[in-house]
Amino acid sequence: MASKISKTPEQWRQQLNDEQYRVTREAGTEAAFSGQYDQHGDIGQYHCICCDQALFSSHDKFHSGCGWPSFSGQLESDTIIQHRDVIHGMIRTELRCSQCDAHLGHIFDDGPPPTGLRYCINSVSLQFHGED
Repeated sequence: MASKISKTPEQWRQQLNDEQYRVTREAGTEAAFSGQYDQHGDIGQYHCICCDQALFSSHDKFHSGCGWPSFSGQLESDTIIQHRDVIHGMIRTELRCSQCDAHLGHIFDDGPPPTGLRYCINSVSLQFHGED
């Protein structure tokens, strides 16, 4: 893992569009079924939109029907940090990029075998790198 990235809010605003900033820097959520990667099926890797750290493989992506891209695992164990999230009257586990602290989404225990996990991720938190 590369060193931590720290930028001012203004630097992030210059790099990201309004929706990307709202979701990744302010822990927002894009509307269900609105993201470009919800039904995406190409082969490759999904990287953090803020710092380009590789997070997920298309091999772990599955169609959960929840309205957001879903993955059963992450590429490396140290690329995503989990935090307890009690906002909106729910107890959930928030996922953040370990390199730049971007909000990615949440993790749930209703995914497919073998992990049983569902990484529920906002499309705007990701950029896709296809295999050549």
